[in-house]
This record gives sequence, C-alpha cells and structure tokens, in this order.
Amino acid sequence: MSDRDRDRDRDRHEPREVFRPPHDETRGRIDVPRDLRRRLVPRYHYDSDRFGSFAETFARFMGTAQFLIYMTLFVAIWISWNALAPEQWVWDPYAFIFLTLMLSLQASYAAPLILLAQNRQEMRDRVVAEQDRRAAARAHADMEFLAREVASLRLAIGDVATRDYLRSELRSELRSLVSELAEAERDQDRDPDPGDRAPREPVRE
Repeated sequence: MSDRDRDRDRDRHEPREVFRPPHDETRGRIDVPRDLRRRLVPRYHYDSDRFGSFAETFARFMGTAQFLIYMTLFVAIWISWNALAPEQWVWDPYAFIFLTLMLSLQASYAAPLILLAQNRQEMRDRVVAEQDRRAAARAHADMEFLAREVASLRLAIGDVATRDYLRSELRSELRSLVSELAEAERDQDRDPDPGDRAPREPVRE
C-alpha cells in the first residue's frame, strides 16, 4: 500500500471537525430582521394568556359579595383596633393614613386588572359574534338554496300528471264512452236493421 492510500484511509476514518458559527442569543429567526438597538433594560417576556386569566379571576372575585364582606370586615377591624386599642399597640392612629394608602394602592391595581378582564371579554364576544354572523350567513344561504330547490320541485311536479289528475281524466273519458254507447243503443232501437224487414212481393198485372 502506498503512502497516498494510507493518508486517504486515515482521512476517511478520522472524524472531521465541523465548523459551527458562534451562537448569538439575541439572534432570532432568519426571516426577522435583527434589532440593532441596545436596550438598557432587557425586555421581559410573559405569558399573556395566564396573566389575562388571572386578571379575569381577580375581577370576578372583586364582583362578588364575598369580597365585599371580607373588605368590610378588614376595614372595620383595622379602624376598631386603632381607635380602641392602647396607644402602644396602635400602628395607624386617627386619620388612618396607612389604611387610606393601602386602599388607594389596591384600587390603583384593581382598575387596570378589571379593564384587562373587560378587554379580554370584549375580544371573546367579538369572536363569538363573528362566528354567529358566519353561521347565520351559512344558514341564510342554505335557506335560499332550499327555497330554490322547493320552487323547482313544485314546477317540475306541476308538469307531471298526478294520480288524482289521471283519475279525473279517466272518469271523464269513461263517462263520455258510456254516453256514446247509450246514444248508439238508442239509435239502434229507433231504426231497426233493414235486413230484418220482410221482402215485398212483386205486383202482378
């Protein structure tokens, strides 16, 4: 075996190194242009459906009597404790600034969540309305098609002789035949056949 054949066998059995370009984490799909701007704050990706379902659950809970009862009990206990408890145990004296701040913070978070839930419900209603509109359009088209088919069937049936029509025609033909036979019998009774008459004898001179 020559040196050239040995080198060829060696190159065949030795694993070849595949060139792999460095992985760029900011690089997306090939058909999407890259964003060359540098962001000071990285963009946070979240699941919009999960957050939307949480907003709907929160808004649905805020619209129940249970939430109102819990909120009323919390505020009543807070005010009663800070108004009747000893001074060393009071953390929010009269004017209840901390309670007001908490309620304001709760309202500031509740309003966007309720709006988000309303937007999702509006989108859902829009999709349902579009589906209903398409179903109504299909039903209207089917009704028009069935109406045209029924009209064509009525026209086709009008040209075809029905059983009642045939019976009436046969009855009229039978009546006409019976009347003709009766008239022929009456004519025969009035005028007998000349062959039945007796022949006259010739007169002799």
